[in-house]
Amino acid sequence: MITWSRFDLTTAQPFGIARWTHSTYERVRVEWQLGEVTGQGEAAPNAFYGETGATVLAALERLAPLLDDPWAFRTLAGQLDAALAYHPSAKCALEMAALEACALSVSRPVRELLGLPSGKIPESSFTIGIASLPEMQAQARAAVERGHAVLKVKLGTAHDEQILSALREVAPAVALRVDANAAWTLPQARRMLDVLEHWRVELLEQPLPAGDLDGHRALRRSARLPIIADESLHSVANVPALAEAFDGVNLKLAKLGGPVQGLRAMELARLHGMSVMIGCMIESSLGIAAAVTLAPQCDWVDLDSPLLLAADPVQGLIWEAGCLSVSDAPGWG
Repeated sequence: MITWSRFDLTTAQPFGIARWTHSTYERVRVEWQLGEVTGQGEAAPNAFYGETGATVLAALERLAPLLDDPWAFRTLAGQLDAALAYHPSAKCALEMAALEACALSVSRPVRELLGLPSGKIPESSFTIGIASLPEMQAQARAAVERGHAVLKVKLGTAHDEQILSALREVAPAVALRVDANAAWTLPQARRMLDVLEHWRVELLEQPLPAGDLDGHRALRRSARLPIIADESLHSVANVPALAEAFDGVNLKLAKLGGPVQGLRAMELARLHGMSVMIGCMIESSLGIAAAVTLAPQCDWVDLDSPLLLAADPVQGLIWEAGCLSVSDAPGWG
């Protein structure tokens, strides 16, 4: 039996990117009962990709009655796609719940069902959202004091150079990554390349609009740091099309349709010589635990969402500064 319920996540402070600033995020938890055990999944819809809490609920109403065997998790995506186009975060929640139900029924962690080894997880970045310069400096200073050694800063404002300067003032030694969330034009991005190099930025995520692969391809030829696709990556199938325009991809399970789809996207990216980041939406530790199964296989990790929340409704992730782990308990751990 499959059931679901809506809930909200609230960030400790307003979280800003180039497109918007929000504090509250609609989420949906899915539960799939299998005998005596119940697997859980989380849908993290994003309006930028055409999903909301309401669309997730409507999609689940249509999709859940079609499903009866969680052990078909490897072919679940095809069945769901045949029934309803898109709606990836709803499909992600169903795939997550199916995987955990199966894993719990045999008392094994989900990673073993996916054939993934345990391993060391690269340190996760901690994200500095767009705010006033003093507020961004305060966020960075507090993160460094907590022991974070990797920061990711959101850009896409009229004062991006000042932001980088201000952050380096309070965090001179951290690894620094930049995410422009598709907000720059090609001329802006070209001008920013020297600025990024000056402030020792490690990588640049999605500088140009999602559909501008020609622009990204041209920018990549000029760049001396890796350029990573996020908004340009919206399905497993479009990974190969990104290989000439980007050095790597940021995999978000809620956007790809679940952990099995994330694993397929990772394998495709590797086949095309691309690096891999594992990222997230604003999610509880439930959604992040699913991403953690893939994290040891990735080059970069950006799974700090639970640290941004005012209260996390799910417990179980283990954080030591920016280092993230889960137990090897059955299911999502």
